[in-house]
Amino acid sequence: MTAERKGPMIIAVGSGKGGVGKSTLTANLAIALAKKGVKVGLVDADIYGPSQPVIFGTQGQRPDARDNKPIPLESKYGVDHLSMGHLVAPGKALAWRGPMAAGALGQLIEAHWAEDTQVLLIDLPPGTGDVQLTMVQKFKPAGAVLVSTPQDLALIDAARAGQLFDTAGVPVIGLVENMSGYACPHCGETSDPFGSGGVEAAAGRLELPFLGRIPLAMDIRQGSDAGEPPAAGDGAHAGAFHAIAEKLATWISERS
Repeated sequence: MTAERKGPMIIAVGSGKGGVGKSTLTANLAIALAKKGVKVGLVDADIYGPSQPVIFGTQGQRPDARDNKPIPLESKYGVDHLSMGHLVAPGKALAWRGPMAAGALGQLIEAHWAEDTQVLLIDLPPGTGDVQLTMVQKFKPAGAVLVSTPQDLALIDAARAGQLFDTAGVPVIGLVENMSGYACPHCGETSDPFGSGGVEAAAGRLELPFLGRIPLAMDIRQGSDAGEPPAAGDGAHAGAFHAIAEKLATWISERS
């Protein structure tokens, strides 16, 4: 538990840039932690572009409410989750100013989570705007995981996100390199369309833990689109998510 706030331990998953696979990583880490016996909830804090309802296969479902607070949806993967995508019509664009988005974050985090919820993973939107500032100032995560592809531009933006957490006194648990290598399904040859090793090298320069790599793979994309995250099964790439979740679970247990 955090000293600043009663309730589940909050861990933010962030990136400085969109399109680096942060939501996919968050969902699969949540599922992998649940398989290890951690009672975990997931908040989809990407207010303008929620994707967790698709990844968990709960798109179109609406949560019940109690005392004007939503009750997170259960999933078949053992992860309770809540997203703005569950509270507004599918496909509806939210033309909200920053304070409204920040208020929506509070509504999601302060929902009726199960009393035995140990950890809340927060799938943050990209960047360092109002939602992120509200997250670190009002809800003060116990730690943060940063996600980036190996390319230089993504790493620059990830470093900015890291600076935000550092300034707010939120420890960075470690860095994850996503879209790290692509194995051709026909010839088996591996290529690196986004580069290779950049995130691990950046972690070394910043003296932060490197948590692992997730490859650029068709089954990860297909599983996410179909509401069947790879970490829930025993496919070729499930192990990559479970290895990162193991390190995260160790970090959590040492601070609980």
